[in-house]
Amino acid sequence: MAAVLSQFMEFHSVHGTNVKLDPSRTQATRVESFANGVCFSKDPLSPGEIFLVEIEEKELGWCGHLRIGLTAHDPRTLDSVPEYSLPDLVDMGDSWVFAITRNHNKVIEDEGGEAEGGEQPNVGDEAENKPKTFFTDTHLYIENMSIPRDKLVGRSRPGRYSHILDDLYKTNTLPPTARRSRIGVVYAPKGQGYADMHIIINGEDMGASAKRIPTNKPLYAVVDVFAATKCVRIVQVEYGFSSLQTLCRKTIQKHIIHRMALDWLELPELLKFYCKYE
Repeated sequence: MAAVLSQFMEFHSVHGTNVKLDPSRTQATRVESFANGVCFSKDPLSPGEIFLVEIEEKELGWCGHLRIGLTAHDPRTLDSVPEYSLPDLVDMGDSWVFAITRNHNKVIEDEGGEAEGGEQPNVGDEAENKPKTFFTDTHLYIENMSIPRDKLVGRSRPGRYSHILDDLYKTNTLPPTARRSRIGVVYAPKGQGYADMHIIINGEDMGASAKRIPTNKPLYAVVDVFAATKCVRIVQVEYGFSSLQTLCRKTIQKHIIHRMALDWLELPELLKFYCKYE
C-alpha cells in the first residue's frame, strides 16, 4: 500500500452548536448541555490515515461517552449539524459511528468472519482471551497498513505516579473513557470500492466496527464530544521519517526511568515540557 502523506489534522469549521474550537482548531470543547457536540475533520481522510484524539476533560453527571466514526457527507453541504451522531447522523445514511464505552469495545466477529450487508458487527461482552502485554512493535498493523505507534498510546499527566499510570495506558488497562485516553478512527481498503472502519484505543485495534463502507466518496472523520466527554484535542501522527524534534524526545525518554526524572536534567524547560506531555 502507498505510504500515507501526513497532513496537519484540524477540526472543520462546521460543527455542533455547543462546540467551541480553540484558535488552532485542534481542540474541541462542548461548552454546555450534553449534546450538539458533533465535530468533523477539516479534510477527508486517506486510506490508512488515522484521525486521533485525546480526551482532555470529562464532565460528571452525564450518561454516555465519546462517539467516533466516518461520514461521506461533506460538512459544508449539511443544512444543519445533527444534534447527535447516533442516531441522527447515522440515520441520514453514508455515516458509520461507534459509541465508546467504559468496557467492551472489542468487536467480536461473526462465525463467518464477515458482517452481512455492511452492518456493524456485534460488540462482545468480553475482550479476546489474549494476555495483556506491553507493546514492543514500533507500528500498529491493520490489514496491509501500518500506523506509527508512538503517538497512539495515552499518557498520564506528569505526577508522582505517572510512571505507573503510563504502563497501564500501554497495556490498555485503564478505561478507554478516562482522561488522557487516545482514540482514533481509520479505514482499511477491502477490495475494489469498499473499506472497513477500525477504532483504535490506546494503541490497540478494536477490530472492524463497520464493514463494506463505500469509498467512492471522500470520507470525513466524525467526533461526537458527547455526555461525559467534555473536551478532546487532536493528536498529530507522523508517518514516514520522524521529525528531529521527535527523535530527540525518543532518545531522551529512552534513557530515563520515568518522566518525573526529566526535572533532574539540565535541559531547556520547553524541551522538558515536550518530553513530558508528548
